[in-house]
Amino acid sequence: MRRLAVLAALPLLFAAACGSNSGDVTAKTGTSASGVKVAGEFGKKPQVTFPSGKPPATSSSATISQGQGSPVKDGDSVVANLTAYSWDGKTNASSGSTYDDGAPQLIKVDAKLPSVVHKAFQDSKPGGRFLAVVAKDSLTADQLAQAKSQGADTSIASVYVVDVMGVPTAKAAQGSAVDPGVKGVKLENPGGDQAPKLTTKTGEAAPKQLVAKTVIKGTGPVVKSGQTLLVHYTGKIWGSDLEFDSSWGRGEPVMFPIGVGKVIKGWDQGLVGVPVGSRVLLAIPPDLGYGKAGQGDKIKGTDTLVFVVDVLGAY
Repeated sequence: MRRLAVLAALPLLFAAACGSNSGDVTAKTGTSASGVKVAGEFGKKPQVTFPSGKPPATSSSATISQGQGSPVKDGDSVVANLTAYSWDGKTNASSGSTYDDGAPQLIKVDAKLPSVVHKAFQDSKPGGRFLAVVAKDSLTADQLAQAKSQGADTSIASVYVVDVMGVPTAKAAQGSAVDPGVKGVKLENPGGDQAPKLTTKTGEAAPKQLVAKTVIKGTGPVVKSGQTLLVHYTGKIWGSDLEFDSSWGRGEPVMFPIGVGKVIKGWDQGLVGVPVGSRVLLAIPPDLGYGKAGQGDKIKGTDTLVFVVDVLGAY
């Protein structure tokens, strides 16, 4: 998938690190942490205003809006929109926003996050927004040394406005599976939260057109063009059984926009209209995959790609 190669970029907004957390505050809409003001609606890119003077040396956080439902827990994977700034006391420039990229990110809430961000997530609920100011005091000695070795200015505070879009709980498609009826492809569905097993070693001729078969039909809303999907998937080459990619193998689902040209055409055409919670088998000919150029060392320009995709969420 084209998008998958760049999915790791924006989580680096939280590469700052974990350390001590001090100065946490809780604020109502319109107030701020360390004098930073946040305006705008949840679900849209915020407007951030900085006070004059140097950035703070102490980390802090503020709840801008509470959200609803159960609070985020340590260890949860959270779908979130992030907007980040480098607070240098001069330009206070933006360093990235998922709203500009058109897709939220899946963030693991654990101690690898800056501690002030880690705690702010656990004080939040789906539909809520928080502000976190991450200063030098949130860096461990090793992380501070690493930052300096990379030429980072550790006197600059990082500022994050985070919209908690949801906390997905599904780990796999659930329900009765049907035979996709694609000659040359075998799909085993063990049930529960286990990964499906895809086998594509066959002497059958590859299909010339896109094949999209729903193996397990979900009960959620249908996927719409322009949404961002949360999926688990495995991809193999038709005929060889060569696995070239698998989110199951990495142990974490992935997110990407669908229906807007951010992924290969076979995914855009095969997943729009599928109910959330579904498992889908896709057989994608080269012209709807990576074309004559192929992709990397594993995918040739003549290869037909076979995917099994679990659609876990749409945002």
